[in-house]
Amino acid sequence: MPLKTSLLGDSSPSVFVMNPIPFIPPNAPFSKEQLHWLNGYLAGFFSNAAGANPLTMETGGEERAKVPLTLLWGSQTGTAEGLAKRFAKEANTRGFDAKVADLGAYPVEKLATERNLIVLTSTYGDGEPPDNAAGFWSALKDEAAPRLESLRYSVLALGDTNYAGFCQFGKDCDERLLALGASRVFTRTDCDIDYEEPAKQWLAGALSAFSEGAAAAVPARETAAAADAPVLLEGYNRKNPFAARLLVNRTLNGAGSGKEVRHYEISLAGSGLVYEAGDALGVYPENCPDSVSEILALMGWDGEEAVTVAGTPESSLRVALLRWCDITRPSSEMLKALAERGSGGGELLSLLDPARKDDLKAFLWGREVIDLLPGLNGALTPGEFVGLLKKLQPRLYSISSSPNAHPDEVHLTVAAVRYEGHGKKRKGVCSTFLADRVSSETPVPVFVQVSHGFRLPAKGELPVIMCGPGTGIAPFRAFLEERQVSGATGKNWLFFGDQKRDTDFLYREQLEGWVADGHLTRLDLAFSRDQTEKIYVQNRILENAEELWGWFQAGAHFYVCGDASRMAKDVDAALVKVAETAGGLSAEAAADYIQKLKTEKRYQRDVY
Repeated sequence: MPLKTSLLGDSSPSVFVMNPIPFIPPNAPFSKEQLHWLNGYLAGFFSNAAGANPLTMETGGEERAKVPLTLLWGSQTGTAEGLAKRFAKEANTRGFDAKVADLGAYPVEKLATERNLIVLTSTYGDGEPPDNAAGFWSALKDEAAPRLESLRYSVLALGDTNYAGFCQFGKDCDERLLALGASRVFTRTDCDIDYEEPAKQWLAGALSAFSEGAAAAVPARETAAAADAPVLLEGYNRKNPFAARLLVNRTLNGAGSGKEVRHYEISLAGSGLVYEAGDALGVYPENCPDSVSEILALMGWDGEEAVTVAGTPESSLRVALLRWCDITRPSSEMLKALAERGSGGGELLSLLDPARKDDLKAFLWGREVIDLLPGLNGALTPGEFVGLLKKLQPRLYSISSSPNAHPDEVHLTVAAVRYEGHGKKRKGVCSTFLADRVSSETPVPVFVQVSHGFRLPAKGELPVIMCGPGTGIAPFRAFLEERQVSGATGKNWLFFGDQKRDTDFLYREQLEGWVADGHLTRLDLAFSRDQTEKIYVQNRILENAEELWGWFQAGAHFYVCGDASRMAKDVDAALVKVAETAGGLSAEAAADYIQKLKTEKRYQRDVY
């Protein structure tokens, strides 16, 4: 039955009436942002309760126009794209006419015609825009960018506080839109890896802000989703991982290698999880028990103390440190606590000055939480200690198998991280969890991370060029398996490199078999330490500029996977040089050509 009483007590025996936004009076004792969030929350609540649209006023059967809203996304892995699409559906149930667009395909000039705009974007590398947003950002910051006085906007930025450029591109977009005259109607939210809850809260507030002063919308005829409904799909996912079983764990390197790369095969039987070549697998690790015991001994705790980590049930301190807390990377809160309460905090306090971020980064390199604890011994309770730690996050690994070649299985190619820092042996949390502590009887919590922006071409006759040195070969093993199983007729070219041919030629037998049967048209190798002069994949690209250019002219798609800080940038520069030398383009035109390939999704990167 329709709800006939509004929040102000109005009622009618015959006409459905819902009080228009704002639900909370403007003079209520809340900030503007709090008012928007509360209004958005209540809008979703009453929408769900009444089965109608809370942004709607319907009197005598009259319907008003929906509020226009454009959602632009910038994404490297597909997270922001997925959020934009789900948020658009939510907005449409709440009285908006929401449209979603890729920043890479959106002309900046069109912003001048928009009324309401949401930008959802991740940040790539050291504060840079994701690949699909590079061209948009170049045009937006140009002096010729249009004035935007009629535009109302809000920004949701996705990032990772472990990186210095946390959410920097989102921040840059926010400030640039404001500088061009647009009105920021709701404060930007910067999300860490656990983005779901802050993103939902931001959406509730942003939709309330956009609806303020707008015409009421066409009433929804179906029950709208509540504002605080989960954005994740049902089944196994990041919040509800599947307890998988490890089937195979074998080393790929030969004897004498300076690396330890392992091939894992994991059973997904009974999970209902599906993936495509190009996706990633999220793995939730446990910390090393020896490292946990070392922390407990140093702090004088027995591990049985009861503690609570946000979002998890109460547990013993030992369990919390094993399963829920990141005991390797110091959080900014821990650094502040050490500076304020620990011994020798004066030097660290000066390093926390934003102007010294590079010095802080150098100080933290090779240091872990345990290295800071002597300065905090006796200064914290167990509960305070876990409150200063980051939550232990899943690790995402590029999947190295085709689901059609290996039903109910997923394969990974992972380098075990082991090194020495400040006189202590260190090891990667998840890579050594898989390598050393998981047996066939150990449950491995996993989920599939869809990579919307890293996909084979839909047309199997198109050629593909893949560049994946080291463990970057992972998705290309999956691509080649998928192309073989699907019967794709397009040519395949792989650039692979590592340190030494004899010890580091990953998947050698399989790759050479594909060359022999013609499935892998070309295999160009770059083993950097087999000769005096180091040779890398970007050198092989330049050596084959003419043929590469011919493949591009034939419609080839280009892919790169691996290190973002150096290799991916060097490969990008090499491709621009190919367009110059083999394509006869000017430096500017060559850069534009490579950018166009990215915009058209013919040049895709899976980099980290």
